[in-house]
Amino acid sequence: MIDFEDYLKMIIDLASEKGASYAEARFQEDAFESTLLKNGIPEVTSFDTKRGISIRVIVDGALGFGATNRMNKNDIRNLVAKVVSSAKEASRMRESKIRFEEGATGKERFEIKPRIKFESVSTESRIELLREADTAAIEAARSIGINLPGRYISLDTAITTKIIITSDGADVRSSIPRVSIDSILTAFDPQKGYAQRTISLGESSGWEAVERWDLPVRLRNESTSLGQTLLNAESFESGRYDVVLGPEVVGIVSHESAGHPAEADRILGRESAQAGETYLTKESVGIKVGSEVINVVDDPTIPHSFGYYLYDDEGVRARRRYLIKNGRIHEFLHNRETAHEFGTESNASSRSVSYDREPIVRMSNTFVEPGEYSFEELIEGISNGIYIKNFMEWNIDDRRYNQKYVGLEAYKIENGTLAKRIRNPVIEITTPSLWSAVDAVGKDLEFSAATCGKGDPMQGIPVWTGGPHLRLRGIFVGGSA
Repeated sequence: MIDFEDYLKMIIDLASEKGASYAEARFQEDAFESTLLKNGIPEVTSFDTKRGISIRVIVDGALGFGATNRMNKNDIRNLVAKVVSSAKEASRMRESKIRFEEGATGKERFEIKPRIKFESVSTESRIELLREADTAAIEAARSIGINLPGRYISLDTAITTKIIITSDGADVRSSIPRVSIDSILTAFDPQKGYAQRTISLGESSGWEAVERWDLPVRLRNESTSLGQTLLNAESFESGRYDVVLGPEVVGIVSHESAGHPAEADRILGRESAQAGETYLTKESVGIKVGSEVINVVDDPTIPHSFGYYLYDDEGVRARRRYLIKNGRIHEFLHNRETAHEFGTESNASSRSVSYDREPIVRMSNTFVEPGEYSFEELIEGISNGIYIKNFMEWNIDDRRYNQKYVGLEAYKIENGTLAKRIRNPVIEITTPSLWSAVDAVGKDLEFSAATCGKGDPMQGIPVWTGGPHLRLRGIFVGGSA
């Protein structure tokens, strides 16, 4: 790790001398390599390294933020002077003063050491892997008589290095490698039309994660299932059904209808012009939004998870956060500023995607905690139901209250067993109605990777979404023609 600690300490001292009651200095370097295959043809492989220092201060109850990639002492001194000055100017126009909750800050170094380093895998080897997976997907589709005219496969590796020092004692260093694969497969049949499947894998690991994923086998299986859905899925009648949702569907529901509404900056209305609002208020802790078997958590400390970290970008120690516990709103996601405003403690939810972006309240790995039921036990008591294994599309309103999910691989459940594939089951439901309909939680647990977008300028940040299988009783499912 390049040691910029002296620069960061100089920033803290200078800002304090100039009147800052709080100062925060962060060095961040992100080194990316991206490889892309479109319809079997390699696109340009890109290499990108962003490195710089950010400064954030509180002066007379106002925040100032600045960043630079000119890392010499003169430029940094000038930036500190500008940031402090801008905060002083802003303080004259503020009626309410910004304060930070003290937070459980720490002094620690944490690092994920990959078993196989990214630099040991050549660009040629990466492209060859994507080609092998592409060929496997095509051959699987051809074997069941469909075409696969649209194939997008991207492979991204990144190493993020951070040093965070604050005027109230935080001193944290970290180095986290991340790898992800995103694929979109589009199947076509002249009689049946189109169907599309999106797959996202991601971990905080070295190349060993890619070897474990076995991409050619995974895309061959996904291509086969997609083709069978396109060819064999049948229409069904709309109505009320007992429904079992797969972990991939539960993951997107957890992220969109439990994670985003619980972001404290949304509750304060600060995201309403960009990422939207929330149906929750400052007084919502304790209200009932689901059945007692539902526990939705956000946990950045899961080893090798895509949203992994041990300290947030304000130097606060991370922990598991219960967003919904036993069906009731339990806590919100906070940084130090929102925690002070809500009269609580920060739970280390402050993240920034780059050195030149201010840290904001973010999720990490959001999921439903597992229960006690096997998949067979979930479906054995259902005489006429629906199993939605994964989804093709979703959308949700700005307040995270009304939402829609369209299944892709889905089946009728008849007398406790899976029956025929069905086409495009649609769930349109409110957040409390969805969580309240759950009467049983599976004991399995699976995750998908995602890039969560928020902020202006946009900050796309790595997260996991996931959960076990869930059983919902008597919800309305729209049928397909």
